Amino acid sequence: MTAAVGQLARSALDWLADLGASVFFLLRVIAATPVLVRKPRLLVEQIYSIGVLSMVIIVVSGLFVGMVLALSGYRALVQFGAENSLGTSVALVVVRELGPVVTALLFAGRAGSAVAAEIGLMKATDQLSGMEMMAVDPMRRVIAPRFVAGIVTLPLLTAIFSVMAIGAGGGYYVGVSLLGVDASAYWHGIQASVSVGDLADMFIKSGVFGAIITWVAVFEGYRTAPTSAGVSRATTNTVVIASLAILGANLILTAVLFSGGA
Repeated sequence: MTAAVGQLARSALDWLADLGASVFFLLRVIAATPVLVRKPRLLVEQIYSIGVLSMVIIVVSGLFVGMVLALSGYRALVQFGAENSLGTSVALVVVRELGPVVTALLFAGRAGSAVAAEIGLMKATDQLSGMEMMAVDPMRRVIAPRFVAGIVTLPLLTAIFSVMAIGAGGGYYVGVSLLGVDASAYWHGIQASVSVGDLADMFIKSGVFGAIITWVAVFEGYRTAPTSAGVSRATTNTVVIASLAILGANLILTAVLFSGGA
């Protein structure tokens, strides 16, 4: 019993130490971001690598999620004769919850793991040490562009996901073309129910999620052991920790952002 309690205490202390180290690391990253004003090319390159190359999985996932929401929502609404409210149902679920969360989870699996593996490999091959020897700060050259790119691109990817889920290829196609819901009622329900505040909250959530994912990814990659096993562990930790952090942050943000809404 005593050994189990001791092990639990050590695990808790190790977790707190890692959390403190990650916070100090985040402060260093934030302090390095002003360099991107003078060297925007570094940011543009990472926006392409992190954001543009993630669009395929976001678009395809948005289509399938919208279709599933329309099918399941129609089955529930038709029992009450409210099938014309399908557009409202799909849009509110996507904009308020599924859009930011699903996009962030997909982003963590695709872009977050790639960032952690890339930085870990750079450390394993002594590229980061070589930069320091040439008086090039890795924080400014490598870490900061990836961190800011994640914050910039995830809200845009969330908007694309939401459009695909709600629009002609997703919920609209299933609801109107396959299930026979009136097209004007579908779009009118969306216009009447989704407010500017909902869209603003969606972008706020996505920005926070983007910061969390890239923060975890660059930290895990930067501190990893310079071995193949270390890189693999950093990639796995990034996906697991970022996914759990997204779900926890979503609970907090939902309680804060929508506490005064309907």
